[in-house]
Amino acid sequence: MLPFVFVDRTIPDEVAAYLAEHFEVEIWDHQKGSIPKELLGEKLSRAAGFMTGGRSINESFLEQAPLLKAVSTISVGYNHFDTEAMRRRGVIGTHTPYVLDDTVADLTLALMLAAARRVAELDRYVKEGKWSRSDGVKLFGKDVHHAKLGIIGMGRIGEAVAKRARFGFDMEIAYYNRSRKPEVEARLQASYTPQLQDLLADSDFVVLLTPLTPQTNKLIGREEFERMKRDAIFINVSRGQTVDEQALIEALQNGTIGAAGLDVYEQEPIQPDNPLLGMPNVVTLPHIGSATTQTRNEMAMLAARNLVHALTGLQPAYIVSELADLS
Repeated sequence: MLPFVFVDRTIPDEVAAYLAEHFEVEIWDHQKGSIPKELLGEKLSRAAGFMTGGRSINESFLEQAPLLKAVSTISVGYNHFDTEAMRRRGVIGTHTPYVLDDTVADLTLALMLAAARRVAELDRYVKEGKWSRSDGVKLFGKDVHHAKLGIIGMGRIGEAVAKRARFGFDMEIAYYNRSRKPEVEARLQASYTPQLQDLLADSDFVVLLTPLTPQTNKLIGREEFERMKRDAIFINVSRGQTVDEQALIEALQNGTIGAAGLDVYEQEPIQPDNPLLGMPNVVTLPHIGSATTQTRNEMAMLAARNLVHALTGLQPAYIVSELADLS
């Protein structure tokens, strides 16, 4: 009898077919909404593997899955994994890094350009019939080319952003990271800034690209915004919880910083009454960093390969670091 695997969201047909070569597979059509609690519990009670788009894998989830051996998330971030609970039960966790690097980097540049040149704001301005030839300075934005970009978190996505910014827009690149990367500095003409506060004070654009960890939770708050230039543009494509959102709101309302481009929020979906949604100097996207058809399909296939390897005795390519010794 083949092991049973449950997938909590729609996946491409070729990915489903690949999984079906190895397992008995059931896939929930997430367009129907959330999985009923009782149905999820029934599926988990006999699942050896679980593939998810971001469901919280915690103690209560694991209690419903006594046969579970591996969870594969279709994402690079895995802050929805309670790795300690998974370790106690011997459940391997895998994720999908690298495949989305270029796509997220593209979106980061799109947010920078949109916020700097007020693309969304002025799009509405034209469509609402407000455009007049006498507008002049009312329509002015901020140059991206030759500006200074400060990157917080120089991982692979950070490198991809720096490459685009340096060689596409002649930007000056500075970065703050847990460790220095001389090879990146040489290749991308980037400068290492050991103190975060110095990076914030000197940058025209600040891009946050750190994973969410206990150390990066609310990494950017009131003090950090106060260190930024008054016309600085802040971009967050990491996780919403890496920023004190109330401090960001206040910084934008008070003119402490100039503008923001956001793909992530403390609460998702963002609530309709969130002040960020009423600010013309904020570009808001619905957490779409990796959301292109090609990239999402590649992520789903990588997640499927991870799960197949984990359940067939092979070494998955991308086990989360906290659980690597379980394989």
